Amino acid sequence: MTDPFPPDVVAQIARHMNDDHADDNVLIVRGLGGATTATSARMSGMDADGMEFAAAVDGVEVPVRIPFRERLTERRQVRAEAVRMYQEACAALGVEPRH
Repeated sequence: MTDPFPPDVVAQIARHMNDDHADDNVLIVRGLGGATTATSARMSGMDADGMEFAAAVDGVEVPVRIPFRERLTERRQVRAEAVRMYQEACAALGVEPRH
């Protein structure tokens, strides 16, 4: 089975998450990743099983991995999982989702 997320695809997804959803990244790592005091977070990688972030916690960059609900096999599934993670993070933090 070929990797559905080669480096160029991961780079495109990370660029989109970091450029267009930087605030969402922070909510995701706070609500789902246990980094409750994160002040920033950028998507740093992903594979078929989860998304990785580099989060700033107390002035130190720490890795945070958020697993997907299920193993992804296609790029189109990433958006749905990112939206799910955002919505679940908002619910966990008691924050009203913006979108």
